[in-house]
Amino acid sequence: MVPVTRPRNVPLRRMAISLCAGLLALSAPAKAQDGASAQKILRVCQDPNNLPMSDRQDRGYENKIAELFAGKLGWKLEHSWYPQRMGFIRNSLKAKIDGTDTFKCDVVTGVSTDFEMGLVTQPYLASTYAMAFIKGKGLDAIKTPADLLALPRAVRDKLKIGIFARSPASDWLLKNGLIAQMVSYSPQTGDPDQYPGQLIDRDLANGTVDVAIAWGPIVGYFARQATGAPITVVPFKPSEDGIRYGFSIAMGVRYGDNKLRDQLNALIASSQPEIAQIFRDYGVPVTALPAPIAVVAAPS
Repeated sequence: MVPVTRPRNVPLRRMAISLCAGLLALSAPAKAQDGASAQKILRVCQDPNNLPMSDRQDRGYENKIAELFAGKLGWKLEHSWYPQRMGFIRNSLKAKIDGTDTFKCDVVTGVSTDFEMGLVTQPYLASTYAMAFIKGKGLDAIKTPADLLALPRAVRDKLKIGIFARSPASDWLLKNGLIAQMVSYSPQTGDPDQYPGQLIDRDLANGTVDVAIAWGPIVGYFARQATGAPITVVPFKPSEDGIRYGFSIAMGVRYGDNKLRDQLNALIASSQPEIAQIFRDYGVPVTALPAPIAVVAAPS
Protein backbone atom coordinates (compact mmCIF):
# COMPACT_ATOMS: atom_id res chain seq x y z
CA MET A 1 0.00 0.00 0.00
CA VAL A 2 1.31 3.46 -0.95
CA PRO A 3 0.41 6.27 1.51
CA VAL A 4 -1.46 9.18 -0.10
CA THR A 5 -1.50 12.77 1.18
CA ARG A 6 -3.85 15.50 -0.09
CA PRO A 7 -1.97 18.32 -1.85
CA ARG A 8 -2.70 21.84 -0.64
CA ASN A 9 -5.65 23.65 -2.35
CA VAL A 10 -7.04 20.47 -4.01
CA PRO A 11 -10.80 20.08 -3.31
CA LEU A 12 -11.71 17.01 -1.31
CA ARG A 13 -14.21 15.81 -3.97
CA ARG A 14 -11.58 15.99 -6.72
CA MET A 15 -9.17 14.07 -4.51
CA ALA A 16 -11.80 11.37 -3.89
CA ILE A 17 -12.36 10.96 -7.64
CA SER A 18 -8.62 10.68 -8.21
CA LEU A 19 -8.30 8.05 -5.49
CA CYS A 20 -11.15 6.00 -6.97
CA ALA A 21 -9.56 6.15 -10.40
CA GLY A 22 -6.26 5.02 -8.95
CA LEU A 23 -7.86 2.09 -7.15
CA LEU A 24 -9.62 1.02 -10.35
CA ALA A 25 -6.32 1.13 -12.21
CA LEU A 26 -4.68 -1.00 -9.54
CA SER A 27 -7.48 -3.58 -9.66
CA ALA A 28 -7.47 -3.91 -13.48
CA PRO A 29 -4.50 -6.33 -13.69
CA ALA A 30 -6.12 -8.67 -11.17
CA LYS A 31 -9.29 -8.80 -13.27
CA ALA A 32 -7.25 -9.43 -16.40
CA GLN A 33 -5.46 -12.27 -14.65
CA ASP A 34 -8.80 -13.96 -13.94
CA GLY A 35 -9.81 -13.73 -17.61
CA ALA A 36 -9.51 -17.47 -18.24
CA SER A 37 -11.80 -18.26 -15.32
CA ALA A 38 -14.31 -15.53 -16.18
CA GLN A 39 -14.50 -16.54 -19.84
CA LYS A 40 -14.31 -20.27 -19.09
CA ILE A 41 -11.71 -20.81 -21.82
CA LEU A 42 -8.55 -22.87 -21.33
CA ARG A 43 -6.06 -21.33 -23.77
CA VAL A 44 -2.98 -23.51 -24.09
CA CYS A 45 0.37 -22.78 -25.74
CA GLN A 46 1.61 -25.86 -27.60
CA ASP A 47 4.05 -26.91 -30.30
CA PRO A 48 2.31 -27.87 -33.59
CA ASN A 49 4.81 -30.63 -34.46
CA ASN A 50 6.43 -32.12 -31.38
CA LEU A 51 5.12 -35.63 -30.78
CA PRO A 52 4.68 -37.29 -28.40
CA MET A 53 4.06 -34.04 -26.52
CA SER A 54 1.75 -32.18 -28.93
CA ASP A 55 0.76 -31.54 -32.52
CA ARG A 56 -2.00 -29.78 -34.47
CA GLN A 57 -3.96 -33.02 -34.80
CA ASP A 58 -4.16 -33.29 -30.98
CA ARG A 59 -2.26 -36.59 -30.99
CA GLY A 60 0.19 -35.76 -28.18
CA TYR A 61 -0.06 -36.49 -24.48
CA GLU A 62 -0.04 -32.77 -23.66
CA ASN A 63 -3.05 -32.43 -25.99
CA LYS A 64 -4.82 -35.24 -24.12
CA ILE A 65 -4.06 -33.75 -20.69
CA ALA A 66 -5.30 -30.32 -21.84
CA GLU A 67 -8.51 -31.95 -23.12
CA LEU A 68 -8.91 -33.77 -19.81
CA PHE A 69 -8.49 -30.57 -17.78
CA ALA A 70 -10.81 -28.51 -20.00
CA GLY A 71 -13.45 -31.21 -19.68
CA LYS A 72 -13.17 -31.31 -15.89
CA LEU A 73 -13.42 -27.52 -15.72
CA GLY A 74 -16.30 -27.43 -18.18
CA TRP A 75 -14.37 -24.89 -20.24
CA LYS A 76 -13.77 -24.49 -23.96
CA LEU A 77 -10.27 -25.51 -25.08
CA GLU A 78 -8.32 -23.22 -27.41
CA HIS A 79 -4.75 -23.54 -28.76
CA SER A 80 -1.98 -21.15 -29.67
CA TRP A 81 0.58 -22.93 -31.87
CA TYR A 82 4.25 -22.00 -31.96
CA PRO A 83 7.39 -24.19 -32.25
CA GLN A 84 8.79 -24.77 -28.76
CA ARG A 85 12.16 -23.30 -29.54
CA MET A 86 13.85 -19.97 -28.86
CA GLY A 87 11.20 -17.26 -28.62
CA PHE A 88 8.40 -19.68 -27.71
CA ILE A 89 7.30 -17.90 -24.52
CA ARG A 90 7.64 -14.46 -26.08
CA ASN A 91 5.42 -15.48 -28.98
CA SER A 92 2.85 -17.44 -26.99
CA LEU A 93 2.36 -16.94 -23.25
CA LYS A 94 3.53 -13.31 -23.32
CA ALA A 95 2.04 -12.33 -26.70
CA LYS A 96 -1.33 -10.66 -27.23
CA ILE A 97 -3.72 -11.16 -30.12
CA ASP A 98 -3.21 -8.26 -32.53
CA GLY A 99 -5.39 -5.28 -31.71
CA THR A 100 -6.65 -6.71 -28.41
CA ASP A 101 -5.68 -6.97 -24.75
CA THR A 102 -6.22 -10.74 -24.83
CA PHE A 103 -3.17 -12.95 -24.56
CA LYS A 104 -2.79 -15.67 -27.19
CA CYS A 105 -2.75 -18.32 -24.48
CA ASP A 106 -2.64 -18.67 -20.72
CA VAL A 107 -1.00 -22.06 -20.07
CA VAL A 108 2.20 -23.64 -21.36
CA THR A 109 1.47 -27.35 -21.00
CA GLY A 110 5.09 -28.49 -20.73
CA VAL A 111 7.82 -26.64 -18.81
CA SER A 112 10.57 -27.71 -16.44
CA THR A 113 9.96 -27.17 -12.74
CA ASP A 114 12.70 -24.52 -12.71
CA PHE A 115 10.81 -22.44 -15.33
CA GLU A 116 11.67 -18.78 -14.64
CA MET A 117 9.48 -16.92 -17.14
CA GLY A 118 6.25 -17.42 -15.22
CA LEU A 119 4.58 -19.27 -12.36
CA VAL A 120 5.00 -23.02 -12.38
CA THR A 121 2.52 -25.67 -11.25
CA GLN A 122 3.22 -28.87 -9.40
CA PRO A 123 4.87 -31.41 -11.73
CA TYR A 124 2.60 -33.89 -13.48
CA LEU A 125 5.37 -36.00 -15.04
CA ALA A 126 8.76 -37.27 -13.94
CA SER A 127 10.75 -39.18 -16.54
CA THR A 128 14.32 -39.86 -17.57
CA TYR A 129 16.54 -40.25 -20.62
CA ALA A 130 16.47 -43.62 -22.34
CA MET A 131 18.47 -45.68 -24.82
CA ALA A 132 16.88 -47.48 -27.77
CA PHE A 133 18.09 -50.07 -30.28
CA ILE A 134 16.51 -52.52 -32.72
CA LYS A 135 16.07 -56.07 -31.46
CA GLY A 136 17.95 -58.85 -33.19
CA LYS A 137 20.98 -56.83 -34.25
CA GLY A 138 23.48 -58.03 -31.67
CA LEU A 139 22.54 -55.71 -28.79
CA ASP A 140 19.80 -57.74 -27.10
CA ALA A 141 22.00 -58.49 -24.06
CA ILE A 142 21.88 -54.80 -23.08
CA LYS A 143 19.53 -54.40 -20.10
CA THR A 144 21.12 -51.27 -18.59
CA PRO A 145 23.27 -48.50 -20.07
CA ALA A 146 26.26 -50.03 -18.29
CA ASP A 147 25.80 -53.21 -20.37
CA LEU A 148 26.62 -51.26 -23.51
CA LEU A 149 29.88 -50.15 -21.95
CA ALA A 150 30.69 -53.79 -21.18
CA LEU A 151 30.39 -54.91 -24.81
CA PRO A 152 33.61 -56.19 -26.44
CA ARG A 153 35.59 -53.19 -27.61
CA ALA A 154 35.51 -54.38 -31.23
CA VAL A 155 31.70 -54.34 -31.13
CA ARG A 156 31.33 -51.14 -29.13
CA ASP A 157 33.71 -49.14 -31.31
CA LYS A 158 31.62 -49.84 -34.41
CA LEU A 159 28.43 -48.47 -32.92
CA LYS A 160 26.92 -45.22 -34.20
CA ILE A 161 25.13 -43.60 -31.28
CA GLY A 162 22.65 -40.84 -32.08
CA ILE A 163 22.15 -38.15 -29.43
CA PHE A 164 21.08 -34.53 -29.14
CA ALA A 165 23.90 -32.07 -28.53
CA ARG A 166 24.24 -30.45 -25.11
CA SER A 167 22.14 -33.11 -23.39
CA PRO A 168 22.77 -35.69 -20.64
CA ALA A 169 23.34 -38.19 -23.46
CA SER A 170 26.33 -36.23 -24.75
CA ASP A 171 27.65 -36.01 -21.18
CA TRP A 172 27.36 -39.79 -20.87
CA LEU A 173 29.27 -40.41 -24.11
CA LEU A 174 32.00 -37.98 -23.09
CA LYS A 175 32.32 -39.50 -19.61
CA ASN A 176 32.66 -43.00 -21.05
CA GLY A 177 35.02 -42.26 -23.94
CA LEU A 178 32.46 -42.80 -26.71
CA ILE A 179 32.67 -39.45 -28.46
CA ALA A 180 34.04 -41.13 -31.60
CA GLN A 181 30.78 -43.13 -31.83
CA MET A 182 28.57 -40.05 -31.48
CA VAL A 183 26.19 -38.91 -34.24
CA SER A 184 25.07 -35.49 -33.02
CA TYR A 185 21.72 -33.86 -33.72
CA SER A 186 20.73 -30.27 -33.00
CA PRO A 187 17.85 -29.90 -30.52
CA GLN A 188 16.71 -26.70 -32.29
CA THR A 189 17.20 -26.84 -36.05
CA GLY A 190 15.01 -23.86 -36.93
CA ASP A 191 13.05 -26.11 -39.30
CA PRO A 192 9.43 -26.36 -38.02
CA ASP A 193 8.91 -29.55 -40.05
CA GLN A 194 11.57 -31.42 -38.09
CA TYR A 195 10.82 -33.04 -34.76
CA PRO A 196 12.96 -34.85 -32.15
CA GLY A 197 11.34 -38.23 -32.77
CA GLN A 198 12.97 -38.46 -36.19
CA LEU A 199 16.05 -39.80 -34.42
CA ILE A 200 14.03 -42.90 -33.50
CA ASP A 201 11.40 -43.45 -36.19
CA ARG A 202 13.67 -42.54 -39.10
CA ASP A 203 17.38 -42.77 -38.39
CA LEU A 204 17.33 -45.67 -35.90
CA ALA A 205 14.84 -47.54 -38.04
CA ASN A 206 16.85 -47.17 -41.26
CA GLY A 207 20.25 -47.91 -39.70
CA THR A 208 21.73 -44.40 -39.81
CA VAL A 209 22.42 -44.98 -36.11
CA ASP A 210 22.65 -48.25 -34.15
CA VAL A 211 21.66 -46.76 -30.80
CA ALA A 212 19.64 -43.66 -29.97
CA ILE A 213 19.66 -41.84 -26.63
CA ALA A 214 17.06 -39.15 -25.97
CA TRP A 215 14.41 -37.89 -23.56
CA GLY A 216 12.47 -40.95 -22.38
CA PRO A 217 8.96 -39.89 -23.52
CA ILE A 218 10.27 -39.42 -27.07
CA VAL A 219 12.10 -42.75 -27.07
CA GLY A 220 9.22 -44.68 -25.52
CA TYR A 221 6.57 -43.27 -27.85
CA PHE A 222 8.41 -43.76 -31.13
CA ALA A 223 9.63 -47.20 -30.11
CA ARG A 224 6.00 -48.16 -29.57
CA GLN A 225 4.99 -46.63 -32.91
CA ALA A 226 7.65 -48.53 -34.88
CA THR A 227 6.12 -50.64 -37.66
CA GLY A 228 9.28 -52.55 -38.63
CA ALA A 229 11.57 -54.50 -36.33
CA PRO A 230 10.72 -54.11 -32.62
CA ILE A 231 12.71 -51.55 -30.65
CA THR A 232 14.03 -52.10 -27.13
CA VAL A 233 13.93 -49.18 -24.67
CA VAL A 234 16.45 -49.06 -21.80
CA PRO A 235 15.90 -46.13 -19.38
CA PHE A 236 18.71 -44.49 -17.46
CA LYS A 237 18.33 -44.10 -13.74
CA PRO A 238 17.25 -40.51 -12.97
CA SER A 239 20.73 -39.84 -11.58
CA GLU A 240 23.84 -41.97 -11.90
CA ASP A 241 27.53 -41.60 -12.64
CA GLY A 242 27.27 -38.00 -11.48
CA ILE A 243 24.95 -37.10 -14.39
CA ARG A 244 21.32 -36.05 -14.08
CA TYR A 245 19.09 -37.92 -16.54
CA GLY A 246 15.72 -37.46 -14.79
CA PHE A 247 13.59 -34.33 -14.99
CA SER A 248 10.14 -33.24 -13.86
CA ILE A 249 7.61 -31.53 -16.13
CA ALA A 250 4.95 -29.06 -15.01
CA MET A 251 2.76 -26.36 -16.54
CA GLY A 252 3.48 -22.64 -16.63
CA VAL A 253 1.27 -19.56 -16.42
CA ARG A 254 2.01 -15.83 -16.42
CA TYR A 255 3.23 -14.16 -13.25
CA GLY A 256 0.20 -12.96 -11.32
CA ASP A 257 -2.10 -15.74 -12.56
CA ASN A 258 -2.12 -17.41 -9.13
CA LYS A 259 -5.76 -18.42 -9.42
CA LEU A 260 -5.24 -20.28 -12.69
CA ARG A 261 -2.04 -21.87 -11.34
CA ASP A 262 -3.97 -23.10 -8.30
CA GLN A 263 -6.79 -24.47 -10.47
CA LEU A 264 -4.24 -26.42 -12.50
CA ASN A 265 -2.59 -27.71 -9.34
CA ALA A 266 -5.94 -29.02 -8.12
CA LEU A 267 -6.53 -30.73 -11.47
CA ILE A 268 -3.08 -32.31 -11.46
CA ALA A 269 -3.68 -33.67 -7.96
CA SER A 270 -7.17 -35.02 -8.71
CA SER A 271 -6.32 -36.44 -12.15
CA GLN A 272 -3.38 -38.69 -11.29
CA PRO A 273 -5.10 -41.94 -12.40
CA GLU A 274 -6.12 -40.47 -15.77
CA ILE A 275 -2.71 -38.88 -16.34
CA ALA A 276 -0.96 -42.15 -15.49
CA GLN A 277 -3.10 -43.98 -18.05
CA ILE A 278 -2.26 -41.42 -20.72
CA PHE A 279 1.44 -41.99 -20.11
CA ARG A 280 0.97 -45.75 -20.31
CA ASP A 281 -0.83 -45.32 -23.63
CA TYR A 282 2.14 -43.33 -24.96
CA GLY A 283 4.86 -45.67 -23.69
CA VAL A 284 6.36 -42.96 -21.47
CA PRO A 285 8.94 -44.26 -18.95
CA VAL A 286 7.73 -42.73 -15.70
CA THR A 287 9.75 -42.25 -12.52
CA ALA A 288 8.55 -41.17 -9.09
CA LEU A 289 7.20 -37.63 -8.86
CA PRO A 290 9.17 -35.39 -6.50
CA ALA A 291 7.68 -33.98 -3.33
CA PRO A 292 5.28 -31.08 -3.99
CA ILE A 293 7.01 -27.75 -4.49
CA ALA A 294 6.13 -24.82 -2.25
CA VAL A 295 3.75 -22.35 -3.89
CA VAL A 296 2.03 -19.17 -2.81
CA ALA A 297 -1.72 -19.68 -2.65
CA ALA A 298 -4.04 -17.28 -4.44
CA PRO A 299 -5.76 -14.83 -2.10
CA SER A 300 -9.36 -15.75 -1.26
